[in-house]
Amino acid sequence: MSTNQSRRDFFKTSATAAGGLVLGFGWFSTEAFEPGVLTKTTADTVDFNAYLAIAPSGIITIYSPNPEIGQGIKTAFPIIVAEELDADWSKVKVEQSPLDTKKFERQLTGGSGAIRHSWERLRKAGATARAMLMEAAAKKWSVPVSECSTSKGFVVHSSGKKLSYGELATDAAQIAPPKEVKLKNKNEFTLIGTSVKGVDSKAILTGKNLYGIDYKREGMLNAMIQRPPAFGLKLKSFDASEAKKMPGIVNVVSFGNKVAIVGKTTWEVMQARKAVKIEWEKEKDLESSSDHDRIFKEMLNSTTATVHRKDGDIEAAFKNAYKIIEAEYQCPFLPHSPMEPMNFFAHFKGDSIEMAGPSQTPQAAQGQVAKMFNLAPEKVTIELTRMGGGFGRRLNTDYAVEAAELSSIIKAPVKVTWSREDDTTGGIYRPAVRYRFKASIDKAGNITGYMLHGAGMNAGNATRPDNFPVGAIENTLIQSNDHKSPITTGPWRAPITNFLAYAEQAFLDEVAMAGGKDPIQLRLELLEKAQKNPVGKLTYEPERFREVTKLAAEKAGWGKKKKGVYQGFSVYFSHASYVAQIAEMAVVKGKPVLKKVYAAVDCGIVINESSAQNQVFGAIVDGLGHSMYGNLTFKDGAPQQDNFNKYRLIRYNEVPDIEVHFVKNGIDPTGLGEPALPPTGGAIANAMFKATGKRLYNQPFSEQGATLG
Repeated sequence: MSTNQSRRDFFKTSATAAGGLVLGFGWFSTEAFEPGVLTKTTADTVDFNAYLAIAPSGIITIYSPNPEIGQGIKTAFPIIVAEELDADWSKVKVEQSPLDTKKFERQLTGGSGAIRHSWERLRKAGATARAMLMEAAAKKWSVPVSECSTSKGFVVHSSGKKLSYGELATDAAQIAPPKEVKLKNKNEFTLIGTSVKGVDSKAILTGKNLYGIDYKREGMLNAMIQRPPAFGLKLKSFDASEAKKMPGIVNVVSFGNKVAIVGKTTWEVMQARKAVKIEWEKEKDLESSSDHDRIFKEMLNSTTATVHRKDGDIEAAFKNAYKIIEAEYQCPFLPHSPMEPMNFFAHFKGDSIEMAGPSQTPQAAQGQVAKMFNLAPEKVTIELTRMGGGFGRRLNTDYAVEAAELSSIIKAPVKVTWSREDDTTGGIYRPAVRYRFKASIDKAGNITGYMLHGAGMNAGNATRPDNFPVGAIENTLIQSNDHKSPITTGPWRAPITNFLAYAEQAFLDEVAMAGGKDPIQLRLELLEKAQKNPVGKLTYEPERFREVTKLAAEKAGWGKKKKGVYQGFSVYFSHASYVAQIAEMAVVKGKPVLKKVYAAVDCGIVINESSAQNQVFGAIVDGLGHSMYGNLTFKDGAPQQDNFNKYRLIRYNEVPDIEVHFVKNGIDPTGLGEPALPPTGGAIANAMFKATGKRLYNQPFSEQGATLG
């Protein structure tokens, strides 16, 4: 029996035969459907936002629609519903929803926007069910609803008598859902803001099959695919005669520029893959890292850059400057390096196709597969598995689409699995980018002009023209150039800002020093200007920016002398959230050692304290590791690093102590999965300068002689 079928059977049983309350919510309106629809339909036919089922036993089932990538969304969504429902969390069962474009909107993971998008919808889902349960209890007791309240899975009357949600569920299902519901005051939250264990934590620790790479289906074949070894090559011919003789091999086929080896087990396929002889030919220019150096210089010196923002008279600002500061920063291509390589299952049946696997954008995969086979989208079903990392790589659908195409060719169910080498060399990298900054200051050290020129490889606009410090400086110029490279790129955790933040924050420290100002004081002065007299459009709120800066300074004791400690500051706004960081270094035996990172975060209301802490920890470790070590180079179109023996990741003993503080302002939740990464590189670089006197302009820092001890 398939997983999807078992889920359908569960809802038929719990919603109809056994009674209970099954509540669906229209995604766009957040209004519940009428009771007659709710009690006589199954999960196959009702449109839902949060799908909420309460069984007579008291067990509450909440479907979580968004893909789980480690950001905790599978736990956070149900927490929000359960909070407004006043549920007993120990009786909540959480299920991952498959892709369903009729029931859900924005069923994706990316851009740190899921909670922000669904906050009100999920709250109304829980509050509506709670109101219906209270009305059911009031009818049983023949009392006004106003005399009823709820607490941990019970409706309680002012007299003290109470009924459990399970006891009320069947009666509540007959009540028309209210059009308007009252949400809790935020100071009444008892679950939101606490530390809640992840709903999959036990299963992960005990090795249950949660991830795409664990997925199995009866009769399923396994496949690995040989793709071009260099960007710019295409398939000319191949000879698989020897491979086909090897144990367990079922077929070897080509499609597009790929050769797929299909067999009974992944191990047998891996061995046979080595025996396939493939000839490639040149299709496009084969670029090397030395070519990129030349191209970057040409772009930064170009007089035909695209202007994204121009305020005031930048030429006059530079002409009349007391002092001009200039700097250039560069970062390389980077792979995503998730612990779980790409994989996907597909079973093409002619008039439909079943798929399963780890995807951040399952609807996009569904649409592309449907178009490929000229099918209606609903004929392409996708079951979502948990993802073992992704960081933007799984926003792309190439690995899912190729599984579907291969299944159609071999006419059998198949799971395509990428090796670590496939994953590292397969493209969709973070774009390589360079930035040139120029600032003018007056005698008092105030910034009078600010220029940023970005240059990228398939980066599009490599700048964020409305981000701080723009809006706080009267004269600004933001512009960029882009090179179309055959090396494929895509979103990488905190796209563009993952490096831009480091460059901007390192440059602002250099400007502060040139003007004789404390780095934090310079930023606070700029933010005060942006608040009182903004120049043009702002995407950020200066007051929130200032508060998170002050919180970090307070917690780290900025400006207070700590013997042998060197501090570096950085602050950034991305994905609607604000994060300030202070890195502390000591010099041990002549080498800088990173001891601690303080982080102050304003992401609005924190849903799950433990998950939020983990997200910030992970982002800082990720940002630190890639700033220090990450580097992907090319020779004649081929990546020179193909596995972790050549591509350096941060090691456990290099992770510093991390202390996280959240601003408690009661603002509706904003992003968190990405915003804590961008400031890290700047904090490390600025602390490194304090400790060694050396500025770091290029990533990885290790190739400029920087160490962590």
